[in-house]
Amino acid sequence: MAYYPVFLELKGRPCLVVGGGVVAARKVEGLLAAVARVTVVSPALDPDLAKLVSEKRIAHVDRPYQHIDFKGYAVVIAATDDAATNERVAADARQRGALVNVVDKPALCDFIVPSVVRRGDVVLAVSTGGLSPALARWLREEMESYLSEDFERLAQLLAEVRVELRERGLSVAPEAWQGAIDSGLRDLVAAGRHDEARARLLSALGVATQLKA
Repeated sequence: MAYYPVFLELKGRPCLVVGGGVVAARKVEGLLAAVARVTVVSPALDPDLAKLVSEKRIAHVDRPYQHIDFKGYAVVIAATDDAATNERVAADARQRGALVNVVDKPALCDFIVPSVVRRGDVVLAVSTGGLSPALARWLREEMESYLSEDFERLAQLLAEVRVELRERGLSVAPEAWQGAIDSGLRDLVAAGRHDEARARLLSALGVATQLKA
């Protein structure tokens, strides 16, 4: 396998999960984090999925999988405990051009789902290409300890300054941005000292004078 890493924009797009167990619940959780519109097909539901249905956060088709018109679905995930059903879901979805993932069967997948750490808009994903889910989870836990909550505020500050510079017609080299993101800037952001962090960032980028003009 030679995967092309990509982040899909799924906000508001219909996605289908076939299966109602614990694994399906994890897949649904990931899709909801991407603000997708999720439908689950299964005659029985894990308690977490049942709760999501009762809260009207996902739709539920209460029956075993049968042929479905996959037209319009951006992503389909087969997560039942029956290999034959999962294979049929994959074949049906692919026939209609939907991207399909079959849990624990990389050979049947158009894509695999990485282990993910989210801090607001900051997302880190790690994959072993399906070779070792245990290693992927271990790496995710390592990243969770590194990617603290202040990274979200740091990303917001950088985005704010980037937009401001663009509006003023000011250009900064990528290397300057890289050099400006140091431990001192992160410490100021973590302490909630936004104005000081912004001033430090502008100084490191060499544009403080231009913005005052």
